[in-house]
Amino acid sequence: MLAGGAGFIGSHLADRLIDEGYRVVAADNLMLGREDNIQHLLSNRNFTFIPLDFSLYEEAHGLFQAYKFDTVFHFAANSDIQASAHDPTRDLKNTFLTSSNLLECMREFQVKEIIFASSSAIYGHKPGVKISEDSGNLWPVSYYGGAKLASEAFIASYCYMNNMKSWIFRFPNVVGGRLTHGVVFDFIKKLRKNPTSLTILGNGKQSKPYLYIDDLIDAIFHIWRNHQEMINCFNIGVDSQTTVTSIADMVCEEMGLQNVQYFYSGEKVGWKGDVPEFQYDLDKIHDTNWKSRYTSDEALRLSIRRILTS
Repeated sequence: MLAGGAGFIGSHLADRLIDEGYRVVAADNLMLGREDNIQHLLSNRNFTFIPLDFSLYEEAHGLFQAYKFDTVFHFAANSDIQASAHDPTRDLKNTFLTSSNLLECMREFQVKEIIFASSSAIYGHKPGVKISEDSGNLWPVSYYGGAKLASEAFIASYCYMNNMKSWIFRFPNVVGGRLTHGVVFDFIKKLRKNPTSLTILGNGKQSKPYLYIDDLIDAIFHIWRNHQEMINCFNIGVDSQTTVTSIADMVCEEMGLQNVQYFYSGEKVGWKGDVPEFQYDLDKIHDTNWKSRYTSDEALRLSIRRILTS
C-alpha cells in the first residue's frame, strides 16, 4: 500500500513499483497530491487509487479491512513546510496522525514492513556540522520536522513491540517533474506572472543539497532490498549544494529571461522554520554502493526543464 500515492514523490514511486511488477493500492487525500500525477496508471490492472484521508483512523482502518497488504510505503504528509509555519495543525494532522494511524492499522492487521519518508528537517539547524544518521541533539526548528521526528519514534516503538521492520529515509529537498511547491516551482510561477522581477525570500545565500527524484527512488529500492535490520535508517542526498540565487539564475536562463531584477527579503532564512544550510554525511549509504547520479545543480536543471515542458 502506498500512502500519499498521488503526490510528487509518491506518484514517481508508484511508477517504479508498477514497472517492477508489484500490485499497488495507492491512497491520497489530494491536499497536495494530484490525480493528474497518476492518471496514466489508472488503466493498469495492478494499480488501484482510492481518495482517502489517513489522518482519520476510521478511513485508514477501512482500507486495511478491504485489502491485504504486505508492505506499507508511507509518503503521506504535509510537505509544504512554509505553509505549516502559519498553521501547525497541518503537520499534527497530515504528518504525524497519518503515521500513528497507519502504524496502528499495521499492528491490528499484522502488516510487518513500513518504508517511511522522513526528512533532513528532523536534525534542526546545525550550521558547520556534517550531519550523520547518529547525530544527536535532534531539535527540529519546524512543525514539519517535529512531526517527522515524532513519527520516527513511533515507528521504532511499533517495530520493537510488534516485530515489524522499517526503512526510514531522511532526505533533503527533492526535485523533478510533478512538483507542486518549493523554490523551483515558486520561481517559475512568479516569473511566468512577471518576467521582469523576482522576489526571493531570505538573502539568497541559503545553500542546500537538491536531490533528483529518480536518484531518490533508486536509493529507496536499493536499501529496501539489501538491508534487513529491524530499523534501517539512512540519509539520502548528494555531495554538492546550490544557493537560492543560483536557482533563480538557472530558472531565468532556462526560461530565456534576461535582466530580471531580484528583490531579497533580507533575512538569513526564507521563513521561520527554514533551515538555511546543512550538509549531510553520506558515508553510510555510500558504503552500500549507492551514490546519486546527479549533482545538486544537475538535479535542479533537469527539474526546471521538466516543469517548463510539462
